[in-house]
Amino acid sequence: MMRLPPFEYHAPASAAEAVAVKAAAAPGAMYVAGGTDLYPNMKRRHQEPEALISLHRVAELRGIEEGADGGLSIGATTSLTEVRGHPRIRASYPALAEACRLISTPILQNMGTLGGNLLLDTRCNYYDQNYDWRKSIEFCMKKDGAICWVAPSSPRCWAVQSADSVPLLVAMGAEVDLLGPGGERRVPVFALYRDDGIVYLAKQRDELLTRVHLPAPNGWRATYRKVRRRGAFDFPVLGVGAWARFSPDGIVEDARVVLGGIGSAPEVVAGAAEALIGGSLDDASIQAAAQAAWKTGRPLDNTDFTISWRKEMIRPTVARALGDLRDSR
Repeated sequence: MMRLPPFEYHAPASAAEAVAVKAAAAPGAMYVAGGTDLYPNMKRRHQEPEALISLHRVAELRGIEEGADGGLSIGATTSLTEVRGHPRIRASYPALAEACRLISTPILQNMGTLGGNLLLDTRCNYYDQNYDWRKSIEFCMKKDGAICWVAPSSPRCWAVQSADSVPLLVAMGAEVDLLGPGGERRVPVFALYRDDGIVYLAKQRDELLTRVHLPAPNGWRATYRKVRRRGAFDFPVLGVGAWARFSPDGIVEDARVVLGGIGSAPEVVAGAAEALIGGSLDDASIQAAAQAAWKTGRPLDNTDFTISWRKEMIRPTVARALGDLRDSR
């Protein structure tokens, strides 16, 4: 039986108090909301924080509100179930509702939070095992070791960013609020990530993600497509977030295609956007964008399925996502 390691437990009543507790705690202290990823990781000794700062009492981090600019503001500890079922999100941001629906299972969606999904730990076939398994082959550099078993000669870790909400929110141009000892700042979702399997977040150590801001739905559409072995609860081996803003006559004025599940950070495919902008999202531009994404994407042998199959799935999955954008007009 795998058990949690010992830790101190704090339950602050406000975001400011949570940040203060984190700043005063041991360096390895961590925030926890739903805990659907963190607690299993702690049982496998992937993370062994000396203290946990629970956010379940912090009411200001929950809920969905209208934004001042016509967009939507979502508290970081709002459950995935609430996000996917919210009437305004289903009507104006259906791609986000769909992305949340595809995360794990309904039971875990009741516990898991949107902020937690954005900050999900990176994953790898070698890392995502229990302590004894990892010890038997020698620990990897992501935890307790010095070698990356995916690329043994590499000086860095290649664990994969596998959160379903991330490619979509990056494509949409969503932003997040971060609260730290020095105050609050707002950054694009894309700026949260570093291309490193170990130090995969760019936020400061004590900063708390408090809210997610969705742009006003004015003339643009977005979609999310996911590839996984089982349609029930698996992590993605490829996630595609696609976004496009259209002129009144249907011409693509701006676009973004973002790949997830193949690298340590979400990958914005500049060539795909270039293939789409200025056209009418016809078959030719869709295939050109899909080809650009295929050329750019380079999966590694660190998740389910073979490298070659995951690589080949980029082209049809991007094409299907862009087809969704065209068909949703």
